[in-house]
Amino acid sequence: MIGSLDALFAATALFVGGHFMLSSMPVRLALINKVGETRFLAYYSVSMVLVFAWMILAYIRAPIDILWNTPDALLWLPAIVMPPALFLIICGVTTPSPTIAGTSPDDPGRELTRGIIRITRHPFLNGMSLWAAAHLIVNGDTRAVILFAGLLILSVFGMYRIDKRREFLYGADWGPILLTTSLVPFGAILARRTSFDWAGIGWWRLLLSVAVYLGLVALHPFVLGAAAWPGLG
Repeated sequence: MIGSLDALFAATALFVGGHFMLSSMPVRLALINKVGETRFLAYYSVSMVLVFAWMILAYIRAPIDILWNTPDALLWLPAIVMPPALFLIICGVTTPSPTIAGTSPDDPGRELTRGIIRITRHPFLNGMSLWAAAHLIVNGDTRAVILFAGLLILSVFGMYRIDKRREFLYGADWGPILLTTSLVPFGAILARRTSFDWAGIGWWRLLLSVAVYLGLVALHPFVLGAAAWPGLG
């Protein structure tokens, strides 16, 4: 179950493949028709949380086989990238979004293109992409390649798949969302299709991101056996 690269590969493949399979329209619609959308989303969430826990535990217990030596100049990359990555992730999980399952872009009385959504309509997945890419580059070992390459593939392609699914489900109603938001951060703002909305983000999300970041830095050596900041371990 854990303690080997095979276990880590199996868990990562199940996590990534499970997301892609269960989010594909034929499978998704068939299961929703069978058990209902609420139960489907509940089963989906619980199963992916369990597989994610297995994957992380397998990563911690997997042997470290070095593939390349990271140049000293790159060792600070995760420490620099993680603050904006965490900010995007925290904003993503605390902000109503038109890309979240069960949310309709034409829901009355809801403003779904505020705050972080004006920066990117996929804040959580963009944050995960930054996190995975930075750690993939710096951690030159087999277990890191398996885990972070899998998460990077899931995050990047997941954004495109979500957009396609929303377009399929909502057709023309999805058009205004595409027009006023962007997949790449700041794309819509730089193209002047929307404006920056700090009021919709709020200082509390920034402060929470800083607190979470510092907490992860403190826990990093105890959980993963290496300091988050080079030179501290």
